[in-house]
Amino acid sequence: MTKRVFSAGFAWSVIENKWPGFEKAFLGFKPGPLSLKPDEFWDDLMKDTRIVRNGAKITSVRANAAFVRDIAKEHGSFGRFLANWPSSDEAGLLELLAKRGSRLGGNTGQMMLRFLGWDGFVTSKDVVLCLRDAGLDLAETVTSKRDLAKVQAQFNAWAEETGLSYVQLSRICALSIGENYSAEKLESMMGGDE
Repeated sequence: MTKRVFSAGFAWSVIENKWPGFEKAFLGFKPGPLSLKPDEFWDDLMKDTRIVRNGAKITSVRANAAFVRDIAKEHGSFGRFLANWPSSDEAGLLELLAKRGSRLGGNTGQMMLRFLGWDGFVTSKDVVLCLRDAGLDLAETVTSKRDLAKVQAQFNAWAEETGLSYVQLSRICALSIGENYSAEKLESMMGGDE
């Protein structure tokens, strides 16, 4: 969660390069200990050069640690909760993440789910272009519940029709339209060394 929250609005390579410092500063991201830390711990992180010092994002780590603990109490574990949530209702999961989590709305929540290996779509610019090309009446950026419901319905239909996973369908969409880059260009855009 933290990596996706901090990556939003930053070059991913900056967060990736600082990641070992994040893991140390945030105590290995163990929700129990983090959610019990006093205010002074969180205030000190604002001066910690091992991490990106963004107050709202630092505060989100505390809130999300409590969120993960609460979900684990309700469902046995956060992983079990995600495993049991159907891909056919990603819109509902995204709504829950936005309401109960911190800074997990929009594409941040979608990217977090993708990086966790959850089977869902990501409404990237190219995916939205693909959906619009397929006839969906959507805004250029999917932010409304109405548009998200249309996206969900289309992915549900494609999954039913093809038997493909939501991740596969989302990636096919993303690569079917818009500007596609070579592996080398993608590496350079993401700050890769190769």
